[in-house]
Amino acid sequence: MSDLALFDFDGTITTHETMPVFLRQSISRKRKIIGSVLFLPLLIGYKARLVSGITIRSLLVRFAYRGVSANVLEASGKNFAHNYLSNVLRPEAMERIGWHKSQGHRIVVVSGGLDVYLGPWCKEHGLELVCSSLQQVNGTLTGRYQGRQCVLAEKARALRKHCNLASHSTIYAYGDTPEDKHLLSLATKPYYRWQEVGGRVGC
Repeated sequence: MSDLALFDFDGTITTHETMPVFLRQSISRKRKIIGSVLFLPLLIGYKARLVSGITIRSLLVRFAYRGVSANVLEASGKNFAHNYLSNVLRPEAMERIGWHKSQGHRIVVVSGGLDVYLGPWCKEHGLELVCSSLQQVNGTLTGRYQGRQCVLAEKARALRKHCNLASHSTIYAYGDTPEDKHLLSLATKPYYRWQEVGGRVGC
């Protein structure tokens, strides 16, 4: 019975949140200019905690990707994974992932980020992935998520669907924000900002 290690991605494996960077890099110049005006009030509301992250991500994704070729975004994701993500990784995170690999542990990245860039990155590093994905019809993006965003309680639900937690004797989990508490609550060894926490995880 192997141990299981669960990693949040943005802010845990990376030094900062990467999805906003991918959005800026992968949308057209015209949409970027229009979006910077349209979304300014929402971004202010988000920073003031008046608008939820789920809401603003849904609106941003719809504006950015509706009508875009899935192949075009996939190419952008691969480029982002290979040329950007490699420069923003936390050394302590990669060392910890390396340790889990050396112990023969199963490792799963659980993230609200998009599969178009997380997929190539996880494949390169030999990691499993549970994350958000975008809906497409006949090769064109609809601007909607495929199912729910993999955030908050959905992280735990999606992970349980992905693997049988009961088959692992020890479960490690790593997160860096209060939004990761549902993921950390699954662990026998939860780590919040690289410090092991005991008892009920409240972050």
